[in-house]
Amino acid sequence: MTNIRQPIVTVVGHVDHGKTSILDKLRNSCVQEDEAGGITQKISFTSYPLEQLKIACPLIEKNETKIEIPGFLLIDTPGHAAFTNLRKRGGSLADLAVLVIDINEGIKPQTSEVISILKHNKTPFIIALNKIDKINGWKKISENLKQNIEGQPLKVKQFFEEKYMTLIGSLNSYGFESDLYFNISDFTKNIALVPVSAHTGEGIPELIMMLCGLSQKYLSSKLEVRTDAKGVMLEIKKEKSNNYIEAILYDGELKKTDEIAVSNFEGEPKITKIRILEEIQPLCNKFKPVEKAKAATGLRLQLVEKFDVLPGMPFLIYKNNLNEIKEIFKKELSENIPTSKFGIIAKADSLGSLEALLVLLKENKIPVVRVSIGKINKSDLINAKANLEINELDAVIIGFNVEVDEEVEQVKGNIKIITNEVIYKLIEDLVEWRKEKEKEILKKRLMELTTICKLEILHQYVFRNTKPAIFGVKISGGKLISDLNLINEKDEKVGHIKNIQSENRSVPEAIEGMEVAVSIPGLNYERELKDKKYLYSNISESQFRDFKKNKDLLSSNEIRILQEISEIKRKTKADWGM
Repeated sequence: MTNIRQPIVTVVGHVDHGKTSILDKLRNSCVQEDEAGGITQKISFTSYPLEQLKIACPLIEKNETKIEIPGFLLIDTPGHAAFTNLRKRGGSLADLAVLVIDINEGIKPQTSEVISILKHNKTPFIIALNKIDKINGWKKISENLKQNIEGQPLKVKQFFEEKYMTLIGSLNSYGFESDLYFNISDFTKNIALVPVSAHTGEGIPELIMMLCGLSQKYLSSKLEVRTDAKGVMLEIKKEKSNNYIEAILYDGELKKTDEIAVSNFEGEPKITKIRILEEIQPLCNKFKPVEKAKAATGLRLQLVEKFDVLPGMPFLIYKNNLNEIKEIFKKELSENIPTSKFGIIAKADSLGSLEALLVLLKENKIPVVRVSIGKINKSDLINAKANLEINELDAVIIGFNVEVDEEVEQVKGNIKIITNEVIYKLIEDLVEWRKEKEKEILKKRLMELTTICKLEILHQYVFRNTKPAIFGVKISGGKLISDLNLINEKDEKVGHIKNIQSENRSVPEAIEGMEVAVSIPGLNYERELKDKKYLYSNISESQFRDFKKNKDLLSSNEIRILQEISEIKRKTKADWGM
């Protein structure tokens, strides 16, 4: 293991479960205090060299463990799963992940997202069971974590065991076997649980030892550094003087004199020289100008050519091999962004976000026809409107952590737009909307032949007695439509609605609560309706059965009217509706 790079470790988990606090303890910094509301707003990376590992983890010297890796490149991420999905050519950008779970809260929706993404990307991970110091009665007895756990008072130990056993059961439902780290002999088959406290530092040395051990034993071949520079653009930082790009170099060596090819969303390379090359310094968020940088490391770049760099896009060193790079980029993007012939339109703020979104949509069996990065725009709206004619369920645009152009809001019409900054909330909102839309579509089909309706006759408003009879009605429930056949309370046919007028204008329909004038040909109002109070839609037996079968689609008032119609019919047909 002579020419190996730092393993890239991403620290992930549910918001406020203590990811950044654990990193703070590792690097003895106070980043957490600087974040808005104590929640990480942007990705940050930390170079964590071997010298610091030995200081933070006395177990290395104590156990005389030979550490061959040069350290770690740690990536701190916001809570949502998109940043778990940082991608590189051939797989996940992260070599390892630390999934932080609050032992007192267990698996939360964002934890579930992260597990799904880690599983999809086949990223090895360990679990830091954080906040053990918050367990009521917990005491730090010694510096040895195993002795600490075993030496807790009986009630505390029982609570601890109940919590971690519940977590083991939950992980099993995702297809993972897991146990406390000191009970595991084969780390390729079991996920290690390391109880920690970011507050007291308890368990942090054991967490570092686990990361070192797993990196050296199982990742050695993946950590070999090759010659050609490969990396991923993370985000664009806009500053007063200049714009900088923060990136990760995950393979090879990059010189300031090199030219690089950066992919756009279509896989087309943009070639540029580097104006400024800076490298992240150990244990801080400061960058230092360098002539060259070697993987794995965090970079800050300023490019000579001006073009839009999209977050999450790959870059490669350019050696007059444009066609080869073009093929690499196109293959990489097509593999990571699968779409269907039909489906919804999905947008996100970065490539990693978009890929994470697609993974979770696939889990929920929601097809996607078009994807892109950036604001929801007019082009997205045009494509969504085309979906209206094919499948109303697909006439929706979802946006993860993106804005909507003002002009789109003004002209969106029947197109549903759902956005959210939290990915699981976005999926929840979409799933709920699709359920309601499916009900609406099914109800629409049910109502195509007839509709449930109850009318109260307004005897004070009779405009014509016959040819046709024109009089006022109030819609007591359901919906009145043109050509609807009506019966009275004795199941006698009254006729069909020829026209509906509201405020002296013809309308195609009227809904519950409205008072309108209706015309019915062939009806003598004086003779047939003078002593009647209500009229109902004339529903056949087969239609009644269809409505009854799908009564969950009907309102409580529609169900009540259906029951009234059923009672009217039964008085004249004993076996009706049975």
